[in-house]
Amino acid sequence: MRSIRQSVQVNRLSKLLFAGVPQSLAVIIALIVTAFILYLIGKNPWEIYHVMLFASFSDIYSLGTTLTQATPIIFTGLGFVIAFRAGLFNVGLEGQLYLGAFAAAYVGFALPFLPPILHLIVAIFTGALVGGLWAFLAIIPKVKTGAHEVITGLMLTYVAILLTSYLVNYPFKASGWAPYSPFIAENAQLPRILPPTQLSFGWVLAIIFASLTYVLLNHTTLGYEITIVGLNKEAAMSAGISINRTVLLAFTLSGCMSGMGGAVEVLGVHRRFIDLFSPGYGWDGIAVGLLGGLSPLGAIFAAILLGALRAGGSSVQRITGLTLDIVTIIQGIIILFLAAPMLYKHIMRKLSESSYVV
Repeated sequence: MRSIRQSVQVNRLSKLLFAGVPQSLAVIIALIVTAFILYLIGKNPWEIYHVMLFASFSDIYSLGTTLTQATPIIFTGLGFVIAFRAGLFNVGLEGQLYLGAFAAAYVGFALPFLPPILHLIVAIFTGALVGGLWAFLAIIPKVKTGAHEVITGLMLTYVAILLTSYLVNYPFKASGWAPYSPFIAENAQLPRILPPTQLSFGWVLAIIFASLTYVLLNHTTLGYEITIVGLNKEAAMSAGISINRTVLLAFTLSGCMSGMGGAVEVLGVHRRFIDLFSPGYGWDGIAVGLLGGLSPLGAIFAAILLGALRAGGSSVQRITGLTLDIVTIIQGIIILFLAAPMLYKHIMRKLSESSYVV
């Protein structure tokens, strides 16, 4: 008995030690490839990496900027993980983020009479609700007709972005030349927690909801059902699990997380809705979910990495003179190498399942 217990402990320890090996190798390969590209265009890779690292973590301001960038990506990453666990690919995170952000901003500036704490809670959860509703609209065609969620999610993303752009340019445009909404009432603003940076209490909420998502997926009946449906629908049906109900719930919860990410961004950082405010937080959520090993807690560290890339990228452009296009290419290469292994595993598993059914 003691030997069995020891062997189990050794297995757990080995899994813990080697869990991050593929991701670490991916980071190393990505940095080598990126260094080669920088060398070809006449730039010193080590100088670029030093500037990017220094600009991301060297002082309070840099750290606050990195965590500010990481906060909405944690929420979209959580949204992707929830959907992916159910065997779904939510590419509509960006649209859900936009609509959640606008809904929260609207509550923030249109209902200033609400008490402070209640106003903030209503704004955040309205953003989550609207994001979830948009995801629900994207998944209904799959449940009813079998339409793929990637197609519906992608189309509705552009609808959401253009819709919010119209709303903030016309009916809800504040005075001035720039396309943004009126300021959110102070009652609904998330407090800043690391002055003089823009890091808000949204960072704390991101950690809390990542923990709650971990509990949901690993220690609840719904989480068990989501996982079983994602792994094997035939086994789920045999266990009496409703496939359609689980798919609807998982995808809607995914949209709620993304909508909440948009709400936190406008309530804590911008304090108003700004047209095209997102540099791609929804798309980054896909990479974060894969890089984090489809784990809610892993998504936190993956989001910090992507936040560092975003925060450091602007400094690289300013200090080294590297164009923004090259900085974006560098970020894309690193994200590609990090996310590709998990995506490859998922595709191969789906292909093997299809061949088995045939």
